[in-house]
Amino acid sequence: MFKKWWNYIKAWFTKKSNEVMDPEIEIEQAIQDAQKKDQQLRNQAAQVIAHRTQVAGDLEDAAGDVAEAKELAKQALLKADAASKAGNAADAQKWNAAASTVAMRLQAAQNTEEMLRKQLTLADEQSKKAKEAVQANAAGVQQLAAKRMELLGQLEAAKMQEKVNDAMSSMTATVGQDSPSLEEVENKIQARMAQASAKAELDASTGEGALAELRKSTMELEASATLDSLRAELGLGAPAELPASAPAPSPEQAPPSA
Repeated sequence: MFKKWWNYIKAWFTKKSNEVMDPEIEIEQAIQDAQKKDQQLRNQAAQVIAHRTQVAGDLEDAAGDVAEAKELAKQALLKADAASKAGNAADAQKWNAAASTVAMRLQAAQNTEEMLRKQLTLADEQSKKAKEAVQANAAGVQQLAAKRMELLGQLEAAKMQEKVNDAMSSMTATVGQDSPSLEEVENKIQARMAQASAKAELDASTGEGALAELRKSTMELEASATLDSLRAELGLGAPAELPASAPAPSPEQAPPSA
């Protein structure tokens, strides 16, 4: 039972921590970890390559020792042979002993050379693998960097969408917020329009509405009388009345004056 609760608590803390963590910071952490591991790999590869270089140098020195020992051994044998032919036994023994000593040195140098050749073969293989590992990891880091740019772009798009969602939510907020929503404003305008229409309908059905129509008719008659007076002063006759169904002729269709 305790284990079950402990797993639940760990899962709860993991969920909460994931909610709190900033994705942008997490992306940077992943990049930094990859770069750190890449640097560690490069350092290890450099050590492998340096070891190969050192083995190659040691092998070159060993080959030089072998060549020198061979030459010394040859010279000692030639001197020993010359002394033996000259009947100088002491010199012949001396040079044979020298040749034997050089021969042991030559044997040791050859053994060292053979061992270093094997080490160099192994070092060459390890150096090649180290270079390949560095190249592969570098490609992975580059891909991760490209993925980082993609994720940051997606993150910015998500943040922008969240801002748009917040703006739309504030525009359609319910009553009780600090500022009215567009829906509330629309409802108020429609209510005022309905109230104004109802008032106009009531005015038209009462005496006040009739009085207003009478005033309007009186003003129209007075305006017509004023126009008739102006026509009389100008010597103009009353305007001809056109049939209600016949439209007024356009200037292009008017008959030419005599």
